[in-house]
Amino acid sequence: MDRRQFCILATGALIAPQIAGSSTAYTPGLVRKHLAAGDTVFLDFKASWCTTCRAQEKVISALKAENAAYEDQIVFIDVDWDEYGRSDLVRDLRIPRRSTLVALKGDRELGRIVAGTSTSQIKALMDAALTAALA
Repeated sequence: MDRRQFCILATGALIAPQIAGSSTAYTPGLVRKHLAAGDTVFLDFKASWCTTCRAQEKVISALKAENAAYEDQIVFIDVDWDEYGRSDLVRDLRIPRRSTLVALKGDRELGRIVAGTSTSQIKALMDAALTAALA
């Protein structure tokens, strides 16, 4: 393998997990737009430097890989804590810190996890969101 092939393969390996776990990056008004359209929304308040956030992301990606219905039925939105940690969204939802996961449908919160990384806990929240999306 020459250097060029190695660089191409290495770049693909770095990008593939981000493509596979398709989440939308938050922008102001995005959550309101999806909720008004009747979508079920799964918010991931995260920071790139946060180890708990990375652990949560691994679990979320694995669960999405096991069950395609999650991505088919739920809108996953990543909220960059460093950029939006003091936003109206954070204030309105009373998000206490990064590494918070929240599921929403319409005008109600389906559940939340603060700094939890257990597969069973995250799966339960994603299942609640899926159930609401299918209702």
